[in-house]
Amino acid sequence: MRATISRIAREAGVSTATVDRVLNGRDGVRDRTRQIVEQVARDLGYYGLPTGEAKTARLDFVLPAGPNDFMADLRRHLFEEAQTLTGVEINVHQIEGFDHDRLPERLRSLEGRTDAVGVVALDHPKVREAINALAASGVHVGTLISDIPSTRKVGYVGIDNRAAGRLAGLLMGRFVGGSEPKRVAVFIGSPAYRGHEEREMGFRSIMSEDFPQIRIAHIAEVRDDRERAFEETRRLLAEDRIDGIYNIGSGKRGIARALRAARRDQDTVFIAHDLTESTKPMLLDRTIDAVIDQNVRVEAREIVKLLLSSVRGSVEPEYMPRLQVIFRENIPTS
Repeated sequence: MRATISRIAREAGVSTATVDRVLNGRDGVRDRTRQIVEQVARDLGYYGLPTGEAKTARLDFVLPAGPNDFMADLRRHLFEEAQTLTGVEINVHQIEGFDHDRLPERLRSLEGRTDAVGVVALDHPKVREAINALAASGVHVGTLISDIPSTRKVGYVGIDNRAAGRLAGLLMGRFVGGSEPKRVAVFIGSPAYRGHEEREMGFRSIMSEDFPQIRIAHIAEVRDDRERAFEETRRLLAEDRIDGIYNIGSGKRGIARALRAARRDQDTVFIAHDLTESTKPMLLDRTIDAVIDQNVRVEAREIVKLLLSSVRGSVEPEYMPRLQVIFRENIPTS
């Protein structure tokens, strides 16, 4: 019988919450209780060792490189999470996010060097094959932020991106308002990211269902590049009347800069994702009307928890964070 948290709790006569705190090195457990739980875990072979101390679990994360504030926050929270745990080593690798050749190479390079890998990646055949090969080698793999179905992963941590797109569509429809025809533009990092594709699908869906007077007049693939987003926004504003912009991925600074340069920042509805230090000023001066946030701190915690539990032999359910809409009036203080 596999040693799970539930079984350790039953054998040790404590709650599963207590076992979780002990195995993750958290405070709030009496020394004697901690000793009992650790001994039961060793006896059951939970750490892969029948006796002795638990080995350090190595977790590697492969994330997109570049000036992406959200990914920078994710990296920071992953390292902060590691500092709260004992027996855990975290390493972060940054790869060009749209390179479907280098990413599989980096994933394969981790075979035999790590216990688990969390990855934010394109949904591409080469990437899927690399994930499956990594899993077949005994490495536990979890997807983060953007899911990759049909792979041998232990789980996915991230929002329901289709629901996020529908929420963006609802906000756009309400903000643009009126019964007269309106025109909006959609900026997408890349449809090769399933999360981006699902957001676009959700946005289109609610536009056609509830706001037929709003036409998606332009779709721009900017590959999360703020300079490319700036140039594309400037071109669209010069050529056409745009009533709203929905930005699915990164590149928000470029869009905002172009809106301000054209003096369209106060009359163009701008809906974006992810609350960061760069989006807060845009909310405050009303360049951005609303941000759909997914709480990157919680996602960092949950992907570490998912991977660590899989390494230690238990099954942790997938975690799907709640969507939160941030306006100027409810920006969190921390």
